[in-house]
Amino acid sequence: MTELRGGSTRHGVVASFDETVGLGSVSTSDDTVYEFHCIEIADGSRSIEVGLDVSFHLLAKLGRYEAANIRPRAHRETN
Repeated sequence: MTELRGGSTRHGVVASFDETVGLGSVSTSDDTVYEFHCIEIADGSRSIEVGLDVSFHLLAKLGRYEAANIRPRAHRETN
């Protein structure tokens, strides 16, 4: 059984992504790494750029937490 963990949206950077197998990882500012499968990329593209700032939720899956609902972060411009 899989379920989304409650709580706030998390932020991180795509640390790795292998398009061939569809697996990647997101690293947070405290160096926690969450793995993900390409079906968790929110726009449905199944591809994402390494180094991209993203927001995500945690998904409890197979006894661990994975990144889910992964979306590029919108950056505010400062003047």
